[in-house]
Amino acid sequence: MNNKLYCTFLASMAAVSCSQIEKPLPNIVFILADDLGYGDLSCYGQEKFSTPNIDRLARDGMIFT
Repeated sequence: MNNKLYCTFLASMAAVSCSQIEKPLPNIVFILADDLGYGDLSCYGQEKFSTPNIDRLARDGMIFT
């Protein structure tokens, strides 16, 4: 009887754990640079320097001001 109850418990736990849908985790990129100011990136309006890769990240994602 105890073995049957244990097997039933394991089967129900397996069924419940398989039915849960996992939420996708957000992708976060943190850029740390020495001597880089707010106005040094072209995604914030800088016209002297070109930063195409950071501009692409900013265009496809989210930027904070």
